[in-house]
Amino acid sequence: MAHHKLILDDDFKEPFSLIAVHCSEEAYKMAYLLNKFIGLHLQRREVDLEYSNNGLEITFALYEYENEMQYTTYNLVANKCKSLVANVQSSSGLFSDTASETVTTYLLPEYKKVDFFLKISSDFELIPIRKLVAGINEIKQVISAYVIDTESVKSKSNLIFD
Repeated sequence: MAHHKLILDDDFKEPFSLIAVHCSEEAYKMAYLLNKFIGLHLQRREVDLEYSNNGLEITFALYEYENEMQYTTYNLVANKCKSLVANVQSSSGLFSDTASETVTTYLLPEYKKVDFFLKISSDFELIPIRKLVAGINEIKQVISAYVIDTESVKSKSNLIFD
C-alpha cells in the first residue's frame, strides 16, 4: 500500500513594513498624533488584539486605517500590556493580606524597549517609508522611530491582525 505524505509550507507570507516607535504616550494619544501630523485616519477597531498566555487574558489596543486609494492598511498596536494577576492571600497572622502583582507582556518580546509598532501592508511598493519615519520623528512627543527588518522578527505570528 502506498504512503502519501502531505507537506504544508508556510507560504502565505504577506509582505509588510514595520516601524518601531518609542513614545511614552498612551495608545489613543499616539494614534491622534499620527492622524494629526502624518495625515493618517487611524481609528480603534471594535475588537482589540487578544491573547491568552498562562491563564492571563492579554489585550492590546489596535488602531487601523485602510487607504482604499493606495490599497494600503496601517495598523498601530502597543507593544506592552500590563495585566493584574489574581490576588494572593497570605494568612500569617490576625489579619489576612491581599497582594496583587502586575505582569507586563510584550507583543514582540524581542523588542521590549519599543512602545508601539506601525505595521504597513500594501499591494504596491510605492509607500515612502523613509519619509513616513522622518515625519514620525518630527512629532515632539516621539522619542525615536525606525524601520525594523521584518525578516529578523521571530514572533511574526503575533502581527496577524485579521
